[in-house]
Amino acid sequence: MELRHLRYFVALAEHLSFTRAARQTHITQSTLSHQIRQLEDEVGQRLFDRVGKRVFLTEAGQNLLPRVLRALGELDEGLRALSPQDQVLTGRLRIAATHTFNVNLVPACLTEFLTRNPSMRVVVEELAASVIEERLLAGAFDLGISYRPDHQQDLAFEPLYDEPLDLVLSLDHRWAARKWVRMAELHHQPVVLLSPEFTTRRLLDECFRQCGAVPHLVAEMNTIGPILGLVRRMNIVAILSRQAVPEDGTLLSVPLETPTPMRSPGVLLRRNEALPPHVASFLLTLRRACDKTSRPPRRL
Repeated sequence: MELRHLRYFVALAEHLSFTRAARQTHITQSTLSHQIRQLEDEVGQRLFDRVGKRVFLTEAGQNLLPRVLRALGELDEGLRALSPQDQVLTGRLRIAATHTFNVNLVPACLTEFLTRNPSMRVVVEELAASVIEERLLAGAFDLGISYRPDHQQDLAFEPLYDEPLDLVLSLDHRWAARKWVRMAELHHQPVVLLSPEFTTRRLLDECFRQCGAVPHLVAEMNTIGPILGLVRRMNIVAILSRQAVPEDGTLLSVPLETPTPMRSPGVLLRRNEALPPHVASFLLTLRRACDKTSRPPRRL
């Protein structure tokens, strides 16, 4: 059981609607339903009854809700008490992040962090995941924001949230008004994807195999910027994290279903190394930003 499961439970208990709860927590309804089933499997009881489109708390759910609310309240209060809110930090914070997280997540967290600590100097570098791991181990950065390393025992990885990958398309694409698209519908459709050396690409290849789809691969690229540029200019789609989609309104992200490609972004730190106060403070800011919504908001 993870913290996000409890926050999803509270959201659904408050709204008694998968549609409204998914909107509040910024995940798809299918993801919310999956997470609630995981929680019910963990506690060994049904927490909600589903009658058609209506949702009701079971007796077990009614008994659990006030305790979860109390526990989450105490946790949030404890985090606030531990945070060095009244201590203005100084020094230099060095962050390495992949492009996906440098678009929205890192700037949002830095805005809060630097407002609270105006004397801090921050250095952010956008790098490939493998380079982040290498240079973090060498001491060039205080932390990295990326995905779980495949083979790296000297780094600790803390997942931040579950991240479905979306279909990214232009405003005039024929699927622009769709609420979701099935992976199988990409069969023989023109797509641009990350290069095969990326873990995300291998995940997508496996999803295509599962649904029997063979997309028309027009281009493979090793950076996200050119992928987005191609999507803007051509009648073509890409599959990326919503975090990679700019907020300028020139592109749309549409959820993918059956299957939904899912990744878990997180923080990379050197294992068994004490965190300086400024690193611990930024990490808390990052956790809060991700835990508040469990994942970054969808922009449509």
